[in-house]
This record gives sequence, C-alpha cells and structure tokens, in this order.
Amino acid sequence: MTKSFPMQINADLSQRAVVESTALPWVPSPMPGVYRRMIERDGGEVARVTTIVRYEPNSRFSAHVHTGGEEFLVLDGIFSDQYGDFPAGTYVRNPVGSKHAPHTDDGCTILVKLQWMHGDDQVFVRINTNDQDLYAETGTPGIQFLRLHSFGGATETILIMAVGTKLPERVLPGGEEFFVLTGSCEDQLGVYPAGAWVRSPIGAAGYLSSPEGCRLLMTQGHLNNPPE
Repeated sequence: MTKSFPMQINADLSQRAVVESTALPWVPSPMPGVYRRMIERDGGEVARVTTIVRYEPNSRFSAHVHTGGEEFLVLDGIFSDQYGDFPAGTYVRNPVGSKHAPHTDDGCTILVKLQWMHGDDQVFVRINTNDQDLYAETGTPGIQFLRLHSFGGATETILIMAVGTKLPERVLPGGEEFFVLTGSCEDQLGVYPAGAWVRSPIGAAGYLSSPEGCRLLMTQGHLNNPPE
C-alpha cells in the first residue's frame, strides 16, 4: 500500500490566499477518469480540502463515507449518485457520516469542499441556484443573494452583483472566501476573473466591485471555528 504523506496547499487559515484555478494542472485522482485542481489542502489521505473535480464521461467514484462532510456546486455537466441527478448550478451538502457513490454519464465538473463540516451539522441540502425566484435583495442596490446554508456562525451564499455594483467594506469575525463563478470582480488588491478563489482571514475586507457583473459562491464565518 502506498503511504499518503500530509500535503499543505494554502493551509494556513490566518493568511490571505488567491488562486487562479484555471491555471492549475489537472492532477489524476485515485479513480480512473477523475481529475482534480487543488486549491486548498491540509492533510494526508483524509484532508480538509477545497478543490475542483472533473469527471470524464462514464466515470465514477467508488462508494465512500464523508467522515468530515462534503459540499459541492456543480459547475458544468450532470453529477449523479444514488440520490439523484444534479445538473449545473446545483448546490449539494452531504453531512458528516453520509455515504454515496458518485458517477456521471456525460461528464461533469464540481467545486467541492471536504472535511469542513461539524458533526452536529446533519442537514442535507440540495438547491438549484439557477432559480432566480430564490434570490433576495441585499441592502446594496443591484446585489442579490441566495442563502444556501448556515451553521455555527458560518454561512454559504450565492451572491449576484449587477454591472457596476460595489459591495462595501465588511468586518469578518470568522473570515471569508469566495469563488468567482461567472464574470469578474475586483478590490484594492487585484482583479478576480471567473475561476478565481480568494480567502480573506479573520479581520476585515475592503470593498468588492464588479464593473462587468459577476456571480460568486461565498462562505463567511467558517475560519473562526474550523473542524479539527
């Protein structure tokens, strides 16, 4: 048996991190036809990760238990398991102790986080983030949000910023990260196109503007009490 050594990629949660995921190489997973772009990783065979996973057509992953939970957003294609078929735009949350056997007929790509959930958070979530009727207005004109889940001070949200909108500076007692799904956004530190992942540590973050409009998957508060 091959020994798995701990791997650390952007593992220091006290540090800001920016990753252009489209520039990362596709790394083969242990399963044929399944590849990964590693954004964040802390651990060995079982690790706390944020990663993009690509399934080639007719590929599958063997049945496995999520000892630390799993959440993912389908970026393209249709992801399937014994619970159903999940097309692009579907947000799925499988709690600690859940089990499934993923597969795809035509291929798909997902953005996934593993080992980030607490054991008491036992809610299954399946949401179609393409359903515009689910979105609510924020206090900032032109910016809408869809709350996906919240637990223990951490929240997951889809944020839609219209062309030319600006999200004000915000206090982050539990940190923040976002992944740019479409369009682009920027702040005083840089410009973030589709595929960019940005983590801001506990403290505060400056404004976030979007001259062309964008859609973000945003998590806040999760760095204050990360699972061990």
